[in-house]
Amino acid sequence: MYMFSESSDYSDAEVLPDSYPSAPAEPLPEFLLEPEDAFIVKNRPVQLRCRASPATQIYFKCNGEWVNQNDHVTRESLDQVTGLVVREVDISVSRTQVEELFGLEDYWCQCVAWSSAGTTKSNRAYVRIAYLRKNFEQEPLGREVRLEQEVLLQCRPPEGMPTAEVDWLKNEDVIDPSQDSNFLITIDHNLIIKQARLSDTANYTCLARNVVAKRRSSTATLIVFVSGGWSLWTEWSECNTKCGRGWQRRTRSCTNPAPLNGGAFCEGPPFQRVTCTTLCPVDGGWTEWAKWSACGTECTHWRSRECQAPPPRNGGKHCSGSMMESKNCTEGLCARTLAPEMGVAVYAGLVGALLLCVILVLCVGVLAYRRRCSHLHGDITDSSSALAAAFHPGNYKPPRQDNLHPLHPSAPPDLTATAGAFRGPLYSLQQGVNESHHKIPMTTSPLLDPLPSLKIKVYNSSTLSSLEIPADMCSGDGDILSLKSVGTGGRERQFHSHTLSREPGLSTSATLGHLGGRLTIPNTGVSLLVPPGTIPQGKFYEMYLIISKWDKTTLPSEGSQTVLSPAVSCGPSALLLNRPVVLTLPHCAQLDTPTPDWTLTLKTQTHQGAWEEVLTVGEESLSSPCYLQLEEECCHVLMEQLGTYGLVGQSCPPQPACKRLQLALFAPRAPCLSLDYSLRIYCIHDTPHALKEVLDLERSLGGVLLEDPKPLLFKDSYHNLRLSIHDIPHTHWRSKLLAKYQEIPFYHIWSGSQRPLHCTFSLERSSLAVSLLSCKICVRQVEGEGQIFQLHTDIQETLPPHSPLPAAGSCLPSSQVGPYAFRLPCSIRQKICASLDAPSARGCDWRLLARSLGFDRYLNYFATKPSPTGVLLDLWEACHQGDADLVSLATALEEMGKSEVLVVMTTDGDC
Repeated sequence: MYMFSESSDYSDAEVLPDSYPSAPAEPLPEFLLEPEDAFIVKNRPVQLRCRASPATQIYFKCNGEWVNQNDHVTRESLDQVTGLVVREVDISVSRTQVEELFGLEDYWCQCVAWSSAGTTKSNRAYVRIAYLRKNFEQEPLGREVRLEQEVLLQCRPPEGMPTAEVDWLKNEDVIDPSQDSNFLITIDHNLIIKQARLSDTANYTCLARNVVAKRRSSTATLIVFVSGGWSLWTEWSECNTKCGRGWQRRTRSCTNPAPLNGGAFCEGPPFQRVTCTTLCPVDGGWTEWAKWSACGTECTHWRSRECQAPPPRNGGKHCSGSMMESKNCTEGLCARTLAPEMGVAVYAGLVGALLLCVILVLCVGVLAYRRRCSHLHGDITDSSSALAAAFHPGNYKPPRQDNLHPLHPSAPPDLTATAGAFRGPLYSLQQGVNESHHKIPMTTSPLLDPLPSLKIKVYNSSTLSSLEIPADMCSGDGDILSLKSVGTGGRERQFHSHTLSREPGLSTSATLGHLGGRLTIPNTGVSLLVPPGTIPQGKFYEMYLIISKWDKTTLPSEGSQTVLSPAVSCGPSALLLNRPVVLTLPHCAQLDTPTPDWTLTLKTQTHQGAWEEVLTVGEESLSSPCYLQLEEECCHVLMEQLGTYGLVGQSCPPQPACKRLQLALFAPRAPCLSLDYSLRIYCIHDTPHALKEVLDLERSLGGVLLEDPKPLLFKDSYHNLRLSIHDIPHTHWRSKLLAKYQEIPFYHIWSGSQRPLHCTFSLERSSLAVSLLSCKICVRQVEGEGQIFQLHTDIQETLPPHSPLPAAGSCLPSSQVGPYAFRLPCSIRQKICASLDAPSARGCDWRLLARSLGFDRYLNYFATKPSPTGVLLDLWEACHQGDADLVSLATALEEMGKSEVLVVMTTDGDC
């Protein structure tokens, strides 16, 4: 090969190079295949192989010594791409070679390749004898667990080389967690069942395997049981005797759910029996015959008897036989009879005398009535608004000019001046003297108890006179209220009725008329909205709102139901209302779950004290007397019958429901002069009324709230509430509680039968000089949620008054009368109703407004009202009483395309 070069001196000359170039340098060997770790199974040797390029020589070295050349099997080839030599070598390693190795290090081999550039070593490949022991280090154990409980089955496989892989078998089928997310196999081979199902009742086996063998653990039998639950009680059977003393029976069955797979049977009796008394039937008996009458013109006389000795009672038989008996009074000797024309004359005379007597009686009655009416000061009659005071809102007739004692609002009349008895139906006062067609008859059925010591006012739309009931008319214990109306001629009208307990801060009242109003009990979340037009024109009623004390009323819950709201009475209950009122009740049901887990029921209390179901949310029908609008913290009840109401609920399977509770921590008011010190934790409903009740109680006991109450979700899981105290500085304090914790039973909290519930932690300090206290109080439901109080306080330091309730100035007034009680002006309300009440073919009417406002759960209720839009606006007023902003209503109307109403709201309202 020749090389040519150019220069300035030899531009045209051709010369030979001084020397030829050498061949390119050979690279280091590169392993294309390295030996891999291997296991000797039983007595079968293993083959190790490696391949390198370029390689002039390639050999194995095991445990630092070269393997005999005769034990190598070498193959040589040429790489078609690079043209380099590729060498491959195999060796065989037997069990004997591995077992002959002494020391801690495992048997290893390494491949070494040479080329002209040098040598290259491969990674070490370890050769081990494979095995798998027979016995498991830990085998799974059979268990019995309750439904939905978490289950852990443990398995530690036998020792082996290589380490055994573990599979779990369920009834001989391999468990694949990717197919069933309820199963989880941990890194240490344990099996976790997240929530035990009935289908998880099976035989479970732990299977260990490697290259040598497979090993099976003993079978663990898992039984998922269901403990029984009682069904609802059946109705009481009829008394087993028809007369006298007997017994009634009711039963329940352990089928809700039924015990399964060895689950515990229901605790308690499956039946109850109470005594009963059935009135015995009494058959009627005749009295003695009366004396014979005078002999008549037909020569007969009569005598009679009555079925009154005794009269038939309780289904007894009536007397048999005739009530009257007649016979000839002359023993057949009657020889004279009146001529026909004479008999007619006698009868005509008798009829004339009778008519004359009737006319005289009527005349005397009219004269007496007019004379009596001339002395009356006014026409005061009874009203359903004041059954407590035996008055109806009504009016007075103008006093006569010749009356020396006119009735005047500033001079209450003497209601005890005359006495008498009144019988007959009662009628409400009228707007005028002659408006008799407006009279409302009052029945004798029991009505809601009135308020004690209330000022009962009766009004007339023209005179506006009022009448007060003196406080001294009430009995000493406040249970009986007697009201006497003014009369003449020594007569007195007197009525009696029982009163409702009126606690300070738990009741309010106001006199409302046609313009309506709102009653609110401050700091309780309870209110009553009386829309305009509810009370008839010209009428004024004294209306009240009372929260019943828990220790003075029966609970509305029964069976597995739980109380969710206070029991609230509004009245008077006999008022005839022109449209529904809206009662707002706070509740403590947790409602933010994606699936409904509550069955909510509204109940009302009868006059006998029993509770009856009014409606169940979601099951309304055209016969439902109310509509209930649910919000997260309260509910609004549209109703036309006043009375006592409460909200209850129970879990809706399969998910357990949760109640919102509050935990409030109280301590004695500083300074503390004793060595003893106590901390009280109350568990109450998460409603303003419940918190107010506890604050009032602790204020009377001298307690102080240490910090804001903490929320707690309490689940319907039959688990108790556990309270414990920790981290007490034992050098200065000690706990008097011997147990590690205290518990409040589940049923006491869930039923709401005991109020208020609390636990006390009693502590004792070492000396009076110790004032600092720090500790931790844990409150949690067993297998549920919890809260922790971190307490750092100086018991001698006077804490400032602390109350989570709003200040008195920031809360709503207890009563608002007339237009001031409503956010929506009357003119705007009327125009909205006129625009939306009429059905629209495009559906742009009151129904679309209900959907926009979220009031569309049961539209048929509103459809039955004369003005559905008006009722919807009433409900909107009640839902937004604290933040009633017309913007939300205006937005709904704008989405409906009601621009003409928006113009009115912008012009007349404050939008």
